[in-house]
Amino acid sequence: MKRREFLGGLMSGVVVAASAAALHPNKSWAEASKATSNAGTRNLAITKRVIEVNGKAADVFGLLQPDGTVGLTLDAEAAFDVALSNQGGEATLIHWHGLAPPWNMDGVPDNPAALLKANETRRYTFPVGSGGTHWMHAHTLQEQNLLAAPLIVRTADDRQRDEQEVVVLLHDFSFTPAEELLAKLKGSSSGHGMDHSAMMQSMASNMQGQMSGTAMPGMAAMDLNDIEYDAYLANDRTLDDPEVFTVESGGRVRLRIINGATATAFTIDTGTLTGQLIAVDGQLVQPISGNRFPISMGQRLDIRLELPKSPDAHPILALREGTDHRTGVILAPSGTKVAKVTPRGTEPGPVVGLDLEQRLAAVAPLPTRLADRRFELNLTGNMSGYEWRIEGGDGLDVREGERIGVVMRNMSMMSHPMHLHGHHFQVVDIGGKAFGGAVRDTVLVPPMGSVSVVFDASNPGRWPLHCHHLYHMASGMMSFVAYA
Repeated sequence: MKRREFLGGLMSGVVVAASAAALHPNKSWAEASKATSNAGTRNLAITKRVIEVNGKAADVFGLLQPDGTVGLTLDAEAAFDVALSNQGGEATLIHWHGLAPPWNMDGVPDNPAALLKANETRRYTFPVGSGGTHWMHAHTLQEQNLLAAPLIVRTADDRQRDEQEVVVLLHDFSFTPAEELLAKLKGSSSGHGMDHSAMMQSMASNMQGQMSGTAMPGMAAMDLNDIEYDAYLANDRTLDDPEVFTVESGGRVRLRIINGATATAFTIDTGTLTGQLIAVDGQLVQPISGNRFPISMGQRLDIRLELPKSPDAHPILALREGTDHRTGVILAPSGTKVAKVTPRGTEPGPVVGLDLEQRLAAVAPLPTRLADRRFELNLTGNMSGYEWRIEGGDGLDVREGERIGVVMRNMSMMSHPMHLHGHHFQVVDIGGKAFGGAVRDTVLVPPMGSVSVVFDASNPGRWPLHCHHLYHMASGMMSFVAYA
């Protein structure tokens, strides 16, 4: 039996959940999976739902199709044709993260579109573009309350490939409202109430994406996490009751991992399985083998696994940066007894830096070309008063057809995953070392580090360039690339 035949009734490239799963969080997304179609206009609803977190009911948002399917799966090079209705009771808007829609359909409030009012429906139509692992989320504090879902774009090769696809959406979760979390951060001038259990040293080595853990005299400490969350979720579940995906012993699995957390970086740990990283942010890279892969907020990883012919279960874990918290899913052949995996490990998760980024190379790099315009940005801010800025971010004016270069230098003690809307850029320099890196839409800039990217100005509008740490963005770390 071919794997695709074996997998016919299983999870295959779409993280989905029937309405029953939305109402009953103990049902898995895989159990509730449904086939999807690209024909006609898709109806997608912003909803309210209840899940269970740490044994308690949690009221959260959802993005569901009428049959309960979570998120969207579309065909590459087809039309994005979606009627988005707001049944969540609050005005909001959805950003199609990873796609390059026309500016008026981007989903950032009042830039230029107004918020989608309660009970309002709005239609979005534009070319999907090429394939990739993407996602969609609110560009407001509602993102913290799980207003996000996968947005998977499949190529013809993806549909024909003899492998099972497993989509994992990561979140950090708090029972405390996002507005209150932000108010606590802004009201804390000395770090009171923040998680400083993982303060790293050695800013000099961090400039190269490495952390030695040795302090340099006179250097301030790096803050890894500024919020202590109640739970860390993978597909809405903790490791106390994880998603278990039925897989074929000896089969091949493609993990599509999305870091939808608002303020948490992770390292994906495939355990005893050696994975091949084949794409970042939906863009193919030259394969890199390993079993630990860092992922910052807003980023995505595609990892291919060859499963051994054995009845063993395989935890796929997301290790929280700097602490022993973790979440994840389980891959297990049918009938396998799955051992319990605790939500706390035995050691802190690795610091997410640029070691892997420096090794990445795009399968389809941007055409070689000198930049027509170059901007230099300083990322600044601190925990005192919790104000974050992009110095040099005013006046990022471009003209259609230009090649744009952007240098981002982080002068703060926290990392910043920088995301550009409406475009894909190529990473071309880290710490002053030029190279031909990955094409992506979100890149981490670590403390006292620098990253340079280039992109082609091919999509007119006024596009946000911002930190994908939700609370940094909400506190001022957002600028705009504006077409003249």
